[in-house]
Amino acid sequence: MTVRQLTLPELTEACARLGVPGVGLWREPVQRYGVEAAARLVRDAGLAVTTLCRGGFLTATEPAARERALDDNRAALDEAAALGTDTLVLVSGGLPPGSRDLPGARERVAEGVGVLAPYARERGVRLAIEPLHPMFAADRCAVSTLGQALDIAERFPAEEVGVVVDSYHVWWDDRAPLDVARAGAGGRIHAFQLADWVTPLPAGVLNGRGQLGDGAIDLRAWRERVDAAGYSGPVEVELFNEGLWARDGVEVLAETAMRYVRHAL
Repeated sequence: MTVRQLTLPELTEACARLGVPGVGLWREPVQRYGVEAAARLVRDAGLAVTTLCRGGFLTATEPAARERALDDNRAALDEAAALGTDTLVLVSGGLPPGSRDLPGARERVAEGVGVLAPYARERGVRLAIEPLHPMFAADRCAVSTLGQALDIAERFPAEEVGVVVDSYHVWWDDRAPLDVARAGAGGRIHAFQLADWVTPLPAGVLNGRGQLGDGAIDLRAWRERVDAAGYSGPVEVELFNEGLWARDGVEVLAETAMRYVRHAL
């Protein structure tokens, strides 16, 4: 998503040329290109698919809507397995229309994860619950903190369900460092993502993630914190930013790699 202006062939070619060893893919461009074709493309470029984003949206109360969501997540797990990644990122979903029951929404997420975990295990894919900043709690993700994500994940074996640590979403939470340690001790950090926090936020707030080094987050401290918790997997940079999307994608990719070295490595 950081360089969504690039086609999948352009993305894989640029990653290989710049020495970026892996790519986190989103379902929509993969589906447009074709799942099997995308898997071959990435594999032939010598890259790894680090994660697939996204599953989730498990908070509906109406039975047919819940079943549609579960079916979509099963399809996402099939896609992840075909792409060769072991991690499907879950964005939990917000409040159903007319609801103000956040704890109830989180419990429905846990119930949905419980249904999906055996299916995921059969396909060699882990579910990674991503907490999103509280500004998204109403419409996008009722799970707002690492602690809440871990409270759900810890109901299940670590090899089935863990969490995503995304600096953009958790940097503000003074309990997050303890929860990173908690997640690491349980082997539940299944993905780690970096983005910076810049203000003012744009209208709609979704596309306000800043380029690394442009904002308020101590990115290197977060990388060191996750390292100390025992995480040794890939580090993804996930930026939703209209200004970056308007630029040349290969230039943005090269800049992002440079910024990672400068501000997080």
